[in-house]
Amino acid sequence: MCRLFGLSSSPRRTRATFWLLDAPDSLSTQSHRDPDGTGLGYFDADGTPRVDKQPTAAYEDRAFAEEAREVESTTFVAHIRFASTGGLLASNTHPFEQDGRLLAHNGVVGGLDRLDERLGEDRSLVLGDTDSERVFALITREIRANGGDITAGITQAVRWIAGNLPLYALNLVLTTPTELWALRYPDTHELYELHRTAGGQHGNRHLDHSGTAGRMRVHSEDLRAADTVVVASERMDENPDWRLMASGELLHVGPDLRRTRRIVLPDAPAHPLALGDLRPEAAASQQAA
Repeated sequence: MCRLFGLSSSPRRTRATFWLLDAPDSLSTQSHRDPDGTGLGYFDADGTPRVDKQPTAAYEDRAFAEEAREVESTTFVAHIRFASTGGLLASNTHPFEQDGRLLAHNGVVGGLDRLDERLGEDRSLVLGDTDSERVFALITREIRANGGDITAGITQAVRWIAGNLPLYALNLVLTTPTELWALRYPDTHELYELHRTAGGQHGNRHLDHSGTAGRMRVHSEDLRAADTVVVASERMDENPDWRLMASGELLHVGPDLRRTRRIVLPDAPAHPLALGDLRPEAAASQQAA
C-alpha cells in the first residue's frame, strides 16, 4: 500500500531529513514487496516547489531512495508508491506539481476515460499515465474555477469523482508553500493527523518518525522548538495524540497551523470498488506491504 506523509511547521521554515526507504538489512524488510517509486516535495524560501522523486525500477534506484535528504521548507509531502496505474517512470511517481502546488495520492480511481472527458483541455496538465495525476488535474481545474479557493476546488473535484467514477480509495495530501490539505475517503485506508507541540509529548525532543517495515523515516532537530502538524498513513511514533481522520474528512492546516476539519463527502461512493474488482497489480498495490 502506498504511504503518504505530510508535514507543516508554518509559518516557520524548518529543516528535516528524510529517508524514503531504509536499507533492506532485516528479514522483516526483505520479506516485503519493494516499492515502485519514492518522492519528496518541498518549497524554496521564495515559494518555488521542488520535487525529488524517482521510480525504483533497478538497484541503483533503490540506493537513491535510501540516501538521506536534508531539506528546508515550511511544508513537506513525501510518498512511497506501489503502482496501480501507469509504468515505472518518473512522470508517474508522486508527488506531482501543478500551478505551484504539490499533491500525493493513495488509492485507485477508475473510469479514466470519463475523467479525461471531464478534464477537457485541462487534460494537458497530466504528464504521465496515473489516475492520481488526473485527480490532481481535476482539483487544479476546480481551484481555478473557484478563483483560487483551494478548499472549494478540492471539495468540488472529489464530490464529482465520488458521485461519478468507480472508486476504491481517494486519500491525498496537497501542499502549498504555507498550507496543507489532507483528505481521507472512504474508510478503505487509514490516514492519521498529529498536532505535535514543540519538543513533542515530553517537551524537549526532536521529531523522529519511522514507518513500518523500513518504509520512510523523518528526523528534525528544528522541531524541538517549533509546533508542527503531521499527516501520515500510519502512526509513526508512540505519541498518544495521533487521531484517525474520519471518512470523507477534509483537513486544512493554515499558515498559522490552525486546523479546520469538515466532512465534505458524507456518503459512500456511488460506484464503490472492492479489491476483487481491481486488476491484480492494482489490488496488490492497495494491500499492506
